[in-house]
Amino acid sequence: MKTITSTTVDQGGYASNETISTVHPDILHSHILTRLDGPSLASLACASSHLHALSSEENLWQNICSSTWPSVNHPRLQKIISAFPSGHRSFFSDAFPFLDLRPLKLNVNCLTLPTELISAVDISYRNKIIYSKVEEMETSSSWFLCSPFRVDLLDPKDSAPTPIKYFGGSNKVDTWLKHLEENLSLSWIVIDPSRKKAAVNMSSRRAVSVKRHWLTGDVQVRFGMVVGGGGRRGSSRELVECGVVVTCGGKEGREMHVREVSMVMEDMEGKGLNGKDSLVILEGVMENGRRKKGIGNEGKERYEEFEERKRERRERRQRKERALDLVCISIGVAGFVTFWSAMLFR
Repeated sequence: MKTITSTTVDQGGYASNETISTVHPDILHSHILTRLDGPSLASLACASSHLHALSSEENLWQNICSSTWPSVNHPRLQKIISAFPSGHRSFFSDAFPFLDLRPLKLNVNCLTLPTELISAVDISYRNKIIYSKVEEMETSSSWFLCSPFRVDLLDPKDSAPTPIKYFGGSNKVDTWLKHLEENLSLSWIVIDPSRKKAAVNMSSRRAVSVKRHWLTGDVQVRFGMVVGGGGRRGSSRELVECGVVVTCGGKEGREMHVREVSMVMEDMEGKGLNGKDSLVILEGVMENGRRKKGIGNEGKERYEEFEERKRERRERRQRKERALDLVCISIGVAGFVTFWSAMLFR
């Protein structure tokens, strides 16, 4: 690593070079390092060996993780994260970046499926946390492996209040929905507690779509992460979407309540994946999925591209079905005509 030097001019007018190492570590820690976010601290660590050592302190990364995702303050998660190779720094490097949209080579025989998954979920409004929860899920039962994969954070009768005003019946509902799309964010980190380095964020962070339910008037905010499904090119499992839907409702002008937060897995035909197939994909992403720095609305762009490919696939299937129906009708008509011709002219 390079040594950072700064040029100063003393009272005599002579220039002198000083390294950053001459600054007392306590000053760097209290006035610079503690004020940086995760990506900035990681970038600073690459500047010099001295800054790398200072930027690798566990308490810095623990504070960053706690402020970014309050759900990780859960006692069990703290114990799990402490077993990671570099503690909270390793956890941040796994959970913060976006997943790279590249095909995954999933070998079911080589993957050890987890017997338990932990979800750390945080929903923010204008960068302030409005809902956090840690969900522990047993994944080894035959019922889970064979049933459609779905994780629900709230019971049907429960709801979580938010400081957001509900304007479901307003004439400016489109503006309000756009406001929610731009200001709501969600993080859904999936953790395999049986391994010492297995965490991945399966959310697009920002909403990919916001709609009002035509009957109930509830607002459905969708977050999605499109990942490789391990299927061959052109198959329905080439890509899969890990979709998270946050359903909100309330009375006009009063505070909005979160009524449902759920995660499902769907392939390119819109079919839900079962628990076993979903575990294979999640474990493959944790073990082999590449991370990269996210930019702008990349999650929404991925989602819209995925939906477009689903639409094209559906239209191709419908064209094939119509052509097959036409062939069947033609064969039926030809058979009918042949039969009655034979009956009339024999």
